[in-house]
Amino acid sequence: MSAPIHTVPFVDLTRQHQAIDGAIRQAIDEVLHSGWFILGPQVEAFEQEFAQFCQVQYCVGVGNGLDAIQLLLQAYGIGPGDEVIVPSNTFIATWLAVSYVGATPVPVEPDPRTHNIDPARIAQAITTRTKCIIPVHLYGQPADMDSINAIADQHKLIVIEDNAQAQGALYKGRKTGSLGHAAATSFYPGKNLGALGDGGAIVTNDASVAERVRILRNYGSKQKYNHIDKGQNSRLDEIQAAVLRVKLRHLDQWNEQRQAIATQYTTLLQGSTVATPYVSAWAHPVWHLYVIESDQRNALQDHLAQKHIQTVIHYPIPPHMQQCYQGTHGACALPVAERLSGRVLSLPLFPGMQASEVAAVVDAIQLFASA
Repeated sequence: MSAPIHTVPFVDLTRQHQAIDGAIRQAIDEVLHSGWFILGPQVEAFEQEFAQFCQVQYCVGVGNGLDAIQLLLQAYGIGPGDEVIVPSNTFIATWLAVSYVGATPVPVEPDPRTHNIDPARIAQAITTRTKCIIPVHLYGQPADMDSINAIADQHKLIVIEDNAQAQGALYKGRKTGSLGHAAATSFYPGKNLGALGDGGAIVTNDASVAERVRILRNYGSKQKYNHIDKGQNSRLDEIQAAVLRVKLRHLDQWNEQRQAIATQYTTLLQGSTVATPYVSAWAHPVWHLYVIESDQRNALQDHLAQKHIQTVIHYPIPPHMQQCYQGTHGACALPVAERLSGRVLSLPLFPGMQASEVAAVVDAIQLFASA
């Protein structure tokens, strides 16, 4: 009988959850027995704990990461006629939030090394209608926030960090999410801090913005049946908050595991035919993704799949090339984002991944190069 084929998964949440299975079940049971499922003590406690983790004063739990960005834009009064600077190289949610409030996303190309928005290109995209910049800390790599904030200060713009992929990352010793006027994050299950379903939050040091988001997330209501805004239903529920409270206690440890795996990849791939991630001297990434570049990306991905190694492309189609933006951005010339979309490949990386699995991925990449 032949030995079973071992697949290296792109992510395996079951390994992450095994060690805390009892604590998660206990947290869920407590909510179940409390009979309180929406905007209760678990949400309040998580908001306090996550604000402290992010080194800010306020956190407001919401339904998902997209809602978090949209609600912040609404809280700052950004809407029709306004322009918001966004990265050309990002997941489409960053753009969609801008479109949902009636504003116009204005894409700016990334630094080809870091894949994050290039501050040197931002100024030329600013017009009299620009109201906000949304830098994304892509792959868990902090964007160059000092440079971005300097431009924003000069032009009196709001800075909203999209921190969905960088929970716990450090920029010059400070937590991402604490570096702009406010930040949005997602607790989608695959994030560094993931719920058991959808969830999100905003964090800020601005009490008025936090209060406005609290109202907007709850049908525009501060007091039941008294609606002072045209809000929406976007609330982090008690069960997800309880689970996130358990997982938050392990986040630093899980991020350290991600950093160790990334270091192993970078060390073993030195001198190979693929380009490994560039890390700025001031950045302490948390490696939500480990993204390499290859001139033969598609063939490499096929080869790894044949070796039972799962990979993902983040992202194969830039937002401006998506069908939903063809009417407004179809004529955009964004060659850096387009080039990256044809070269990038995300390798398996998750807490609980074994060193032998990392070595198997590297061996397969080197085999492809030699062939």
